[in-house]
Amino acid sequence: MVERSKKKVLLWKKAIVHFSLCFVMGFFTGFAPTGKSSIFPSHVAASNRSKIAPQPMEVPSINGSLVIAQTPAPLPMRPGISKHKRELHHVKAEKQLKPRRTVIVVTPTSTKLPFQAVFLRKLANTIKLVPPPLLWIVVEKQRDSTELSEILRKTGIMYRHLVFKENFTDLEAELNHQRNLALKHIEHHRLSGIVHFAGLSNVYALEFFQQLRDIEVFGTWPIALLTPNRKKVIIEGPVCDSSQVIGWHLRNLNNETDRNSPPIHISSFGFNSSILWDPERWGRTSSVQDTSQNSIKFVKQVVLEDEAKLKGIPAEDCSRIMIWRLKFRAGATSSHQFLATTSDVNKDNEGQTQN
Repeated sequence: MVERSKKKVLLWKKAIVHFSLCFVMGFFTGFAPTGKSSIFPSHVAASNRSKIAPQPMEVPSINGSLVIAQTPAPLPMRPGISKHKRELHHVKAEKQLKPRRTVIVVTPTSTKLPFQAVFLRKLANTIKLVPPPLLWIVVEKQRDSTELSEILRKTGIMYRHLVFKENFTDLEAELNHQRNLALKHIEHHRLSGIVHFAGLSNVYALEFFQQLRDIEVFGTWPIALLTPNRKKVIIEGPVCDSSQVIGWHLRNLNNETDRNSPPIHISSFGFNSSILWDPERWGRTSSVQDTSQNSIKFVKQVVLEDEAKLKGIPAEDCSRIMIWRLKFRAGATSSHQFLATTSDVNKDNEGQTQN
């Protein structure tokens, strides 16, 4: 029994010694440096790092300490690409990143206008194709019918519907009153964007709205007036040399114009809406609130006074027609004439777009 107890003690002593040796070896192994040695010579690895690896840079953090950041390595230049093409690519990329200006389309309506509901739907279908942001301000006389409101709700366009109570016998006076209401609404709510007065009978090339967003202060363009019998076409608006306005198409053959009505159609110019409440931004001393003139007359005169700031669009060829205006007489227009004229205008529109 004594021998057995001695053997057990020896076994325990051996186990304890073995365990202790393993523990000590593991403890010191943990302090040994780890890593993989490069299979390439040291001088080759160093040269490769100097050419490929990005150089560290010190970037101050918010709390004032320094953080080491890696700067991306410059991309190799592709052969065959000229410096001019690279600059054009950068300009195009910056233009794509630039946010679009809001287009503010103002449209007056009247029960005196023939085919009002038809033209309103036609204009709505055009505006729906314009990339946002776009705001459509539609003005009408207060009445019991909800036809116009229902049309606007179904368009899916961001709109504001304004109404008025005044009665007018003259159609042009009524339309100007509605435009003034829209401008006062834009001024009161500080709606920022490029304002365009779109008549119900206007026919547009979609490129026009993209060109409209490029206006900084004032912009202008020619429009074509079409009559149902198609015997003549009248051009209204500016005469341009590239994007520079050098004159105007006069309404009368004897080169005389009405002093109270500047020689520019309401649909042939657009302007930055901030001119209504922030004239000093554009180098002017008066605004709509500072004058007794109505808003439309004020804006027209501002456009004509600041011809140096006028930009003809499109910039490369301001003489190109992008808006066609249909003219009908109330009570004397048949549906056959309307469909025939609209068909002809659409053909001209397609041909102009292709060119």
